[in-house]
Order: sequence, then structure tokens, then C-alpha cells
Amino acid sequence: MTNIEDLGLFDKNKLLIIAGPCVIESWDILFETASVLKEICLRLSLNLIFKSSYDKANRTSIDSYRGPGIERGLTLLDDIKKTLNIPIITDVHNVNEVTLASQVVDVIQIPAFLCRQTDLIIAASKTGKTINIKKGQFLAPWDVKNIIGKFTSTGNHKLMITERGVSFGYNNLVVDFRAFPIMRGFGYPVIFDVTHSLQLPGGQGTCSGGQREFAEPLARAAVACGVDGLFMEVHPDPDKALCDGPNMIPLKDVEKILKITKTIDSIVRE
Repeated sequence: MTNIEDLGLFDKNKLLIIAGPCVIESWDILFETASVLKEICLRLSLNLIFKSSYDKANRTSIDSYRGPGIERGLTLLDDIKKTLNIPIITDVHNVNEVTLASQVVDVIQIPAFLCRQTDLIIAASKTGKTINIKKGQFLAPWDVKNIIGKFTSTGNHKLMITERGVSFGYNNLVVDFRAFPIMRGFGYPVIFDVTHSLQLPGGQGTCSGGQREFAEPLARAAVACGVDGLFMEVHPDPDKALCDGPNMIPLKDVEKILKITKTIDSIVRE
């Protein structure tokens, strides 16, 4: 069984928090969000990886904001990493991005819609970095075995799997909590993506909607089921965010959610 500590970044006895704005909007938003998250996680004794994307390639509309691009985006993330001394995670979308991203970030993330892209998985695995692969909305929990097989074929076992909900009819996602023990049974850490599980894909016509009001109960339920970490996108003012605002958690609400989930996690670990 690979645990969080085996990935070389984290304390296995602490809940892992992957958090940050959906996409890079500005240095100021990155710095404010990362600073507050670092303070909260230090106070609560939680592991933190700061997350933001330099490009959101999977957008509802051609007019949707995608981010500053890989070169500018990685420069900003590197600045945050060095200024605040925190580990960083970001998405890659094709094989050509993997080497560049691996030179800056501590953890590489493969988005849900790309979780079956064999060449991308292999390229990410070959970096030797810790990789977080999001389970596609279209996959059953046991289908993750095939993803794991591809990834570990290079000899790299530094892998996390993230659950982000399952497509349920049109413009909706649901979370099957049976997935957590099933996927953990494959021997790798499992993360619950709180906020993307609350997304309503394409729900507003030219952009996705979301139900952030359910973030706390879903986070509590997932931790009670037994997960290794929580993924949540947060923003100082989600209503003004350029991407995924309806399902992002306001920065001011994060500490309350994490206090509750940490308490539950401590009970589950006993």
C-alpha cells in the first residue's frame, strides 16, 4: 500500500489538502489565496499543495477564459512556490507540456477527461514526479486499475487518484461514496475533489454552473468514508472569478470546512 508519506512530500498522519484558484488570473489573487491557505494549514497541521492552472483547455465555450498560458503561468507558479515555500500542482494537457511543467511543479495533475490518454500518462510517469490523475466522470471505480497499470509500467509508483463525481444525466454530477474504499483497495492514495463534484457541466449554457453550498457536507461525508485528502478550488471572491466561480469555495469559508473535516479524519484514523 502506497501512502501519502511514500510520495516524498507529505506526512502520512495528516490529511492532504490540494487547494487554490481554478485558473491563474493574477499574481495578487495567487499570492493572497496561497498565503491564507498556508496559514490555515499550518494552524490546523494539514499537508498543503497549492493548485492553479496555467491553461484550462477543457472549456464550455470558445469565449471562456483559459488562463495566461504555460510560460507565463509556470513563471507565476514558480514565484509562489519560492516566495511562500509551498509545493505546487498544476494540470498538463498534452505530452509536450510535461517536461516544462515538471521543471517547476512538485506534483503533475492529469485532468479527468484525459485520464485514458496513454501517452500522456506514460510521459508524466517517466518524470519520476508524484502524479495526480483525476478519474474521468465516465469511468467506474474499478476502471482505475487500468490507469494504474499504465502509470506503473514505467516503474514509478508515486501516484494519487482523485474522484470528482460521475456524470448523472444532463449537466449534473453525483458522487458514489462506494468509490472511495474500492479505489483505495488498489493500493494508492485517493483524493476527493470537493468542488468539481459540485459542478453542473455546461449548466449555464455557455459556461458551467455549480452548487458550492454543498461543499461542506460532501467533504465531511468523503472524509468519513476514508480518503487521503481533499481537493478544493477556492477564490477570494468566487462570484467574480473568471472560471468555475459557481462551484469554488470563498477563501473566508475554507478554515471552517477544514476544521470540521480534520476532526472527522482524526476519528476515522483511530
